[in-house]
Amino acid sequence: MAGASGFKGDQKLPLRSPLAKAERRLIDRLIPKFPRWLQGYHLTLMTVLWSAGVILAGYLARERLGWLWLASAMLFLQWFSDSFDGSLGKHRDTGIPKWGYYMDHLLDYGFMASIIVGYAVLFDGRERFTFFILVPIIGGFIVNSYLSFAATSEFKITFMGLGPTEVRLMLIILNTAIIIFGTGFVEAALPYVPYVAGSALILVVYRTQRYIWAVDMEDKRKRVENRPPA
Repeated sequence: MAGASGFKGDQKLPLRSPLAKAERRLIDRLIPKFPRWLQGYHLTLMTVLWSAGVILAGYLARERLGWLWLASAMLFLQWFSDSFDGSLGKHRDTGIPKWGYYMDHLLDYGFMASIIVGYAVLFDGRERFTFFILVPIIGGFIVNSYLSFAATSEFKITFMGLGPTEVRLMLIILNTAIIIFGTGFVEAALPYVPYVAGSALILVVYRTQRYIWAVDMEDKRKRVENRPPA
């Protein structure tokens, strides 16, 4: 069985997003205060609860939009558990990085899908179908990260200057706007969202493959230079 030696899945590239530095300072400040009985894997598995809560909130919001506050609370709680699970294991040197990498990102995908399902339940007809179109598009960003990590051993989770925290905050703001103004503005904008998200994915994939191409070509150049004369 392979050991953890050499595994880098728990070593993300430094986040380059507006909230990254402040978030890192907050995590470093709070991590020592966590109770000893709480382990990182407890936080990881909590995402299952947050995912169920998001779907429930979307269903209940069909009758009363105020239930979207519950969805926003789930987004905050998922940020909390997702941000602190790996850091807690590293701080105590009790982490299980391979399991953590696998389950954390599997559950992240599940949480992302639950957000889309929650919105799809809230809306009807064409709007609901549009949300389901977003599943493979947003999943494409996740797959891009994993394939890029496999090719370069560099794990990047920010895209076009936005990280997971910024995306969660944007969704909380969206929920607040829906509660205040209703769903009309979302219904008007929704048909354009797949085109914008799809274009962003194409741009990210293009940049990623160009970077990997450059890495490969540099490696090829070095191999040619170091090849012994025939």
